[in-house]
Amino acid sequence: MPTDKPSVLIKPTLDTKFHIDYTWWERSPEDLNIYMLSHLLPEQRDQLSQVDTSEVVDYIDAITGEVFQLDQLQLAIQVAAEDQNFINAQTSLVDSVFRVFLANGNLPLNSRELAERTERPAATILKTFSTMRIYKGIRPLENE
Repeated sequence: MPTDKPSVLIKPTLDTKFHIDYTWWERSPEDLNIYMLSHLLPEQRDQLSQVDTSEVVDYIDAITGEVFQLDQLQLAIQVAAEDQNFINAQTSLVDSVFRVFLANGNLPLNSRELAERTERPAATILKTFSTMRIYKGIRPLENE
């Protein structure tokens, strides 16, 4: 009986868009909030420990002017992302790519676009995130 799904997996290319798949995090034994906290400066983590992190605030995107509702952790991530060292050569490739998606609101990007933002080779990014292993929920878009 024929199906609409291909019988073989399609191998991602440099043009394949990637994103953070939050459903992966829901099934993962890892805690997303703890991982996100690891991307903050120690001072920010200390501040968050003293506030209600579920409190929602308005955040205005400086580029688009769009207003988003963010909880305190998401707001802290956006503030951290404004620092020029948020993504740097000392940060692992997986963490760097994850930070790109945190900073851009998880808008899908291909390996070339990720290479521009992380200053890492596009081929290395593609090879890392095209395996059967999923790193921190980063995976190809399913509709690509």
